[in-house]
Amino acid sequence: MTQTITIREKHFTLHPSGAIYWHEENMLLIADVHFGKVAHFRKHGAAVPQKASEENFRKLNVLVDTYQPGTICFLGDLFHSTLNNSWKDFTQWVKFQKSEFILISGNHDIIPKYLFEELGVIVYDELLRSDFLLTHHPIEDEKLFNLSGHIHPGVRLQGVGRQYIKLPCFFKTEKQMILPAFGNFTGKYILTPTSTNEVFAIADDEVICVSTNS
Repeated sequence: MTQTITIREKHFTLHPSGAIYWHEENMLLIADVHFGKVAHFRKHGAAVPQKASEENFRKLNVLVDTYQPGTICFLGDLFHSTLNNSWKDFTQWVKFQKSEFILISGNHDIIPKYLFEELGVIVYDELLRSDFLLTHHPIEDEKLFNLSGHIHPGVRLQGVGRQYIKLPCFFKTEKQMILPAFGNFTGKYILTPTSTNEVFAIADDEVICVSTNS
């Protein structure tokens, strides 16, 4: 189950994969896939199943089939490390897509820019669309609304007694929305929301508003 919200008269659907579909732009926004992280850890002896990497492509295919986006914009950290087998998988996947691809460069995106451009992926440090500023690192801007990733936001929900659970989330402030990490082999940074924040947690393939002000 998704959640569709309005920000500055634009409509955004929050998907349980961690992606956002921007209706007016026919654009998918995806943060922190970290392709190659599984291969990187396996290379160094970590017992990480290969299926963890394949799951990212499965989720991407579901999104493409669902929304048929004109543009797919990765908000940084598309890849976790230097070239490995995940790059070959990505290049093959891109060849079969009809969408335009944009990468907002993140701190882990150390693969040379020209290799992305040879695939038709346009690379930016940041991108302005309407009055929305797309970046990797969250920023504060007086006039623009910021859509970003990087932090891998999560929220801690308290249950009865001392029971609690930590869930990935979309974290919205007055001028900013931070997307959860799309990659399924990433961590979470637990944020403490204030009464003015809006938090949309992801649980059991649903996006659920858990804000105290909702």
